Amino acid sequence: MIRFIPVEEVLAIRNEVLREGRLTLDECRFPTDKIEGAFHLGYYDNDQLACAASFHPQNYGEYKGNAYQLRGMATLEQYRGKGIGNQLVNFAIVYLRGQKANYVWCNARVKAIRFYQNIGFEVISDEFEVPNVGPHRVLYLKIQ
Repeated sequence: MIRFIPVEEVLAIRNEVLREGRLTLDECRFPTDKIEGAFHLGYYDNDQLACAASFHPQNYGEYKGNAYQLRGMATLEQYRGKGIGNQLVNFAIVYLRGQKANYVWCNARVKAIRFYQNIGFEVISDEFEVPNVGPHRVLYLKIQ
């Protein structure tokens, strides 16, 4: 089941999946986690948070319109390849369409690009390095 959740519920999965358990939960917070319009989604398998992602209003570069950035997409290893990340992002897209968002974008790890492309995102940047995390590219999805 997908639901809107408080940021505190996403911190542990961010740390485990995105930072390999190296940080404290407070270090897994993003400055944008609690800004106006930000929201967090979780996919639960019974009581287990299996997948989470965060979204906040943020335009990208020269792109015009109402935009959101997707951040902190994380799926526990035992749930990968089952389509739940796809379901979660598509749930967010439907919600963002209702919020009159024109597009969503993200800084995606190179190893996750195919996941986003399968949803319909397109690569719009050269590869760049995020310190202590690895190579990324910017991806974009037009919503309306």
